[in-house]
Amino acid sequence: MEKDNPSPESKSHLLDLRYLRMAHIWAENSYCTRRQVGALIVKDNMIISDGFNGTPSGFPNVCEGPDGLTLPYVLHAEANAITKIARSGNNSDGATLYVTDAPCIECAKLIIQAGIRRVIYARSYRLADGVELLRQAGIQVEHKPIQ
Repeated sequence: MEKDNPSPESKSHLLDLRYLRMAHIWAENSYCTRRQVGALIVKDNMIISDGFNGTPSGFPNVCEGPDGLTLPYVLHAEANAITKIARSGNNSDGATLYVTDAPCIECAKLIIQAGIRRVIYARSYRLADGVELLRQAGIQVEHKPIQ
């Protein structure tokens, strides 16, 4: 295979890695200190929404309590990206979600309901129940670590 003419699979893989790197950059907007997570929703090769983990609008940008644990009202990056779509003229039917970390069970439920058909994540999470639920729902899920 020539470098100038990569296969469609190779092009798709490279595009996935680019969007994951962009999600990592977007995660830098998070004020969370324990873990910064970023998410992008892409449809028809266009980014239609983005999100990072953080507090709801109007709350102080503090994600952890004095004990160092994440505050219960902190929104995950996926939830922020999906709710942002709800406030726009776009929809996520058939879209791909690129997220820095594997979705939790609560975000998996939102992903399913949002009509997202593909989820690409870079880092595994200690719990795999979210990824398992997505697969049970017929959503294509891929773990693609990035350097």
